[in-house]
Amino acid sequence: MLVLFLVFRIGPTLGAAFLSLTDYRLSGDWAFVGAGNYARLLDDRLFWEALGVTALYTALYVPMTVALALGTAVLLHRTLWLRGFFRGLFFLPYVTSIVLAAVIWKWIYEVEDGLLNTALGGLGLGPVDFLGSESLVLPSIAAASAWKGFGYSMLILLAGLQSVPREVTEAAVIDGANTWQRFRWVTLPLLRPVLFFVLVIEAIGAFQVFDAMYVMTAGGPVRASYSLVYFLYDAGFKFFDFGYACAVGLVLFLVVLVFSLIQRRLVGREVD
Repeated sequence: MLVLFLVFRIGPTLGAAFLSLTDYRLSGDWAFVGAGNYARLLDDRLFWEALGVTALYTALYVPMTVALALGTAVLLHRTLWLRGFFRGLFFLPYVTSIVLAAVIWKWIYEVEDGLLNTALGGLGLGPVDFLGSESLVLPSIAAASAWKGFGYSMLILLAGLQSVPREVTEAAVIDGANTWQRFRWVTLPLLRPVLFFVLVIEAIGAFQVFDAMYVMTAGGPVRASYSLVYFLYDAGFKFFDFGYACAVGLVLFLVVLVFSLIQRRLVGREVD
């Protein structure tokens, strides 16, 4: 496993770091430019717009997904009847193709005959252009992605809930704590390491968002859903500016690293 990790993870990462310092073209010609690609990024307005879109999407997606996963995990932890069935049912979207899920949700959001606007029409509301509105497109994609991805975090959190010592909860009951107090002051602190892991993996997935935006909106409207990975894709595979694309990837890596360290500081501290 160490050899596989070095070959398929560390090796490509080091290669990308080197390419980010070069002007590498599809023909194989390259020239060393040092920090030139990073200087270009600082002056690239499109890069900053893509970074802002990615940050806003992350701020929408992560709380939505973690809240959905935690709420579902709590319900499954308390449910005794058909627990395995519901666990598989809620996990099913996670193993569905992201492209297929994006196509389904694109139809759900359709203005003319989409499922959601049909339901709103029955209530005398709408229609709402969920994917054509600059203010609604990111929340709409985040909701679809949360439906697609919350199942994995749900299982992780459910395992964490099942590992909470029962005697600690029983002691809180004896002390007179109600359901909310037990959850807030007993369960959540003991769940903190698991919650930290879930927050980190969901944040990493949010920063790397591309497929859903590519399929549902193609980055529109007016680049309102143009993420940083979409910008990287265009630089590398549309304009074949591989050195510049690698620089974007390294910046994304640093952003995710800093964000994970902040989460570690706020959430991941050990509980005595």
